[in-house]
Amino acid sequence: MDSAIRSVRGFRIWDSRGRPTVEVEVTLASGIVGRGIAPAGASRGSHEAVDLRDGGEAHGGWGVDHAVSHVDGEIAAALQGRDASDQADCDRILVGLDPTPTKARLGGNSIVATSMAVLDAAARQAGVPTWRHLAAGRSVRMPLPQVQIFGGGAHAGRRTDIQDFLVMPLGAATFDEALVMCADVYRVAGQRMRRRGRLYGVADEGGWWPAFDSNEEALSELAAAIDEAGYRHGEVMICLDIAASEFGRDGRYRLALGEHDFGRDDWIELLIRWIDRYPIVSVEDPVAEDDEAGMKAFTRAVAGRVQVIGDDFLVTSAARVDHAVGIGCCNAVLIKPNQAGTISEAAAALARARDAQWGTIVSARSGETEDVSIMHLALGWDAGQLKVGSFARSERMAKWNEGLRIERGAFPPGAFAGAGALPVGRRPWSGPG
Repeated sequence: MDSAIRSVRGFRIWDSRGRPTVEVEVTLASGIVGRGIAPAGASRGSHEAVDLRDGGEAHGGWGVDHAVSHVDGEIAAALQGRDASDQADCDRILVGLDPTPTKARLGGNSIVATSMAVLDAAARQAGVPTWRHLAAGRSVRMPLPQVQIFGGGAHAGRRTDIQDFLVMPLGAATFDEALVMCADVYRVAGQRMRRRGRLYGVADEGGWWPAFDSNEEALSELAAAIDEAGYRHGEVMICLDIAASEFGRDGRYRLALGEHDFGRDDWIELLIRWIDRYPIVSVEDPVAEDDEAGMKAFTRAVAGRVQVIGDDFLVTSAARVDHAVGIGCCNAVLIKPNQAGTISEAAAALARARDAQWGTIVSARSGETEDVSIMHLALGWDAGQLKVGSFARSERMAKWNEGLRIERGAFPPGAFAGAGALPVGRRPWSGPG
């Protein structure tokens, strides 16, 4: 059988922060080679799959020699002879090798890189792009981008408490037009910072370094940049990744910028005031992962107006999505394959969310590489939305540019998810608050 796995090999390569990560090569009986690379997050949910790091002094403790050795050892032995075209079977084997809840024994980095390499090998064996292999003949749409303009939180030395200030081009008719609109806002935001003497470089994901005196100042600046770039009336809207687990615990939210300390109700009230004042259409992790009551309250208050995304709260888990649906938390899920551990587990979480008519957003991580598979996953799964980071740095642009190549080569006009990817209607806006 040409698609039988002949060998599996692991390697150490480097991510966008200059840290080691795991690359896996899967070679099939036909001679076809598939590759997968594990990304790494800075802000992490406590229930997500964890990377296996070596510790010690080498590479600042970030080494992956142990993870690579697991790939070359028991992972390779378990997958040898298996059919790469049966992703579910290969992933079941990977999950079975490490029964720990967070894949801590073998390492989520070794497991996800292997799962991705199996997928890549299967698509290459079939002679089709990965997105087409995943789509399996179904109609799919180019995803609506979320693009970071200012990077804060764990992505920028916690210069702001809010982790990501992003834009979503709801007025675009094509993926190409969507990126043009985001590029316009990104450029203008940088020009505005330069005029104010606030331009100090970029954060982990390429967004401008947030040299602001308050979280709301960053929000106001982004709204003004959208306006100055010439976009109004809901054409370009704001998305926030609060990443509240970074500063919230036990129903209290302590902000470093401004030294504010909020109880749950006051924190939610502040977020709602921002939604009232600014053109915000999506809010990710508005409360901490341990604050189920807060997530229910926030969702109940705003779900008809904005997309409420669970990231640390859901950690790409089908079971956690099912629970959230049942209790009325969130109306969208962020899908990060390395957060789940395998391609099949990530696909299952997305499927559960789609059954609930939620929004689904496939996402890269802050520690990335030139690997473009995240674009193929968003497209092949018809997720509707894609979050890669900013409109700068080659590890980000490789993914956006891959989407442009796919669109111009394979898609008719109109095969773009656009605003229809959101679980809520478009909110009009006439200028900065």
